[in-house]
Amino acid sequence: MQILRAAGYRVMPWKNGGGTTTEIAVSPDGAGLDDFDWRISMARVETSGPFSSFAGIDRTLSVLEGEGIMLDIAGQPAARLTAASAPLAFPGDVPTSAALINGPITDLNVMTRRGRMMHKVERRPLSGEIRLKPNADTTLVLAVDDGVTLFTHDSSNLGPLDTLILDRDSPELRLQPKGQGLLFVIDLLRVVGNH
Repeated sequence: MQILRAAGYRVMPWKNGGGTTTEIAVSPDGAGLDDFDWRISMARVETSGPFSSFAGIDRTLSVLEGEGIMLDIAGQPAARLTAASAPLAFPGDVPTSAALINGPITDLNVMTRRGRMMHKVERRPLSGEIRLKPNADTTLVLAVDDGVTLFTHDSSNLGPLDTLILDRDSPELRLQPKGQGLLFVIDLLRVVGNH
């Protein structure tokens, strides 16, 4: 079990130069945009426009802050994505553009390399204590809003936008929201036959 603090995330330019992204975690450690197996990041989107293209990448997008965006994926007006929407999965290598609904947003972006890794993103509003048993190769838990208390042998806290990284062997966790609670649970699975 590892806790990543929001203050320590790496900020870097978008692949297309149109803004900045905050990298939460990447595998392998230190991988660049062309050689990661998986990558979790947040981006501040201040203007409408095209997304960067990522060949061979599957991605899932969620809105963390702001009114939301309208996405156009491969020429199909696909989705209105807001902070209340379920995460939206789409190929990272088809032409995609976004139009802001009403001002800037911050989004959560999960990307995996097709044929090597798969992922699933779950948005979980919290009203009380939950139990979480990791069952993927790697599970990341991103705390949003007021954060959560983690009941383990040393009762840790996850502040807003802190991330917990778990592996398949991690014990079941108990999490208690502090006030308004929202978690994103990201399961990352290695594709069978790849080592």
